[in-house]
Formats: sequence, structure tokens, C-alpha cells
Amino acid sequence: MAATAWPAQKTYTGRAFDACTAPSLSAMKAWHTGFYGAAAVYIGGKNRGCAQPNLTNSWVKSVNATGWKLIPLYVGAQPPCQKSTNPERFTPSTAASVGADNAKDAVAKASALGMKAGSPIYLNMESYDITDKACNEATLTYVRSFTKTLRNATYRGGLYGFSSSSAKAVATATNKTDLPGNLWYALWDKKNTTTTDWPWNPTQYTDHSRGYQYMVNSKETRGGYTINVDRNAWDAPVAIIG
Repeated sequence: MAATAWPAQKTYTGRAFDACTAPSLSAMKAWHTGFYGAAAVYIGGKNRGCAQPNLTNSWVKSVNATGWKLIPLYVGAQPPCQKSTNPERFTPSTAASVGADNAKDAVAKASALGMKAGSPIYLNMESYDITDKACNEATLTYVRSFTKTLRNATYRGGLYGFSSSSAKAVATATNKTDLPGNLWYALWDKKNTTTTDWPWNPTQYTDHSRGYQYMVNSKETRGGYTINVDRNAWDAPVAIIG
């Protein structure tokens, strides 16, 4: 059988925001002023922190028609050594199976929202002690399984994490097999760039595959709607809507 043909990557380059809860359609229309061109939305995961009453298939279509690009974010299971109260974790023995199950759920959630094959799904991996060798290896096993399962379903892999933690673990891993092809890193130095502040080998993730969260908890008002957002510099794939 012939391999599945991959849809062309849909790339957005510019400023993006993420908010814990997807804003109302009215707010999204009011905020479409040109300052931001893309918005990240939490499409699923047992560790997702906020309810998403607005995030529906019709909302996605309407926001897309308004001109917004969307960045799908999935809060999957978290590392065993992470200091948090997240309800879903993996262990070294379950990392691969949980990663595959989470990815299948992420694809189902993205598809239900109208985010088609070829879209990226960014795995949200919060901070953990990457010097804990067993924990770090389990995390990379989970990330590889998640990414490989996405790829098998014709979705692009991505990871969101801190430059001192999960993003660093992925960027500096010696074995690159099945690691995500897009890296969204958090550093919070308030500089809108995906190049000058890149912390690792400058030849990595250069083909429109970097996102950079450079500022957090920015309370901003546009068109009468106030939203608390994080700011991102973006040069990476966004969802294919249809």
C-alpha cells in the first residue's frame, strides 16, 4: 500500500496568544486587529486546567473564517517526578502505552473540532527534574510514543515546554528518533523573537518549526474585551481547518 500523502504544512509567522479558556466568538472577532494572528487552544487532556465552553466545531469554523490561525494544545499525562497535583501521570513502565493512548485521544479531539489531518498537535509538558535520569527517560519514551502515534494518524507532532525543562530535554536529546518536529519553548524574557533567544543548537528546528512563549499573564483589552493571555512569537505550523 502506498504511504499516506501528507497535506502541506500550514505555517503562520507572527505573534500569537494563548489563554486558559478559549475566548467567546465575540471576543475573538473584537481581538482580530492585526496585533495577534493566531491563538492557541487547549483541545483536550485529563490535565487540562480550564473548562472550554466556547471550544466547539462551529467556534473553530467561525474563528477561522474571521482570519485567525489556531494552535492545538493537548495537556497529556505528566512525568512521575513532577511536583504537581495533575490527575494523570505515566510511569517508566506505562510511558509508551499512555503516550499512544493520549495521542489517539488528541487526534480524536482535534478531528472533532474540524482540525484536519496535517495539523499539528502540541503536547503540553510541564516542568520536571530533567536531571532525574529515570524520570527523563520515561518522559522521552512518552513523548516519542505520543509523536509516533500522531504521525501514524497524519498529524504533526509538537511539544510545549520550558527552556530549562521538557523543551530542553527534547532539544538536547542525543537520540532524535520520533521526537516532535516542532518545539514551542517558554523563557519569558519579553522578547518577540524565535531566533535571537533560541537556547540550543541554531541549526535545530529551523524549517518554520519554532514557537516561543516570551511573556505571560498579560491582561489586555481590545474592542471592549479583556483577556489574560500569554504572548508568543510564532514561526511554526498551525491547524488546517475544514
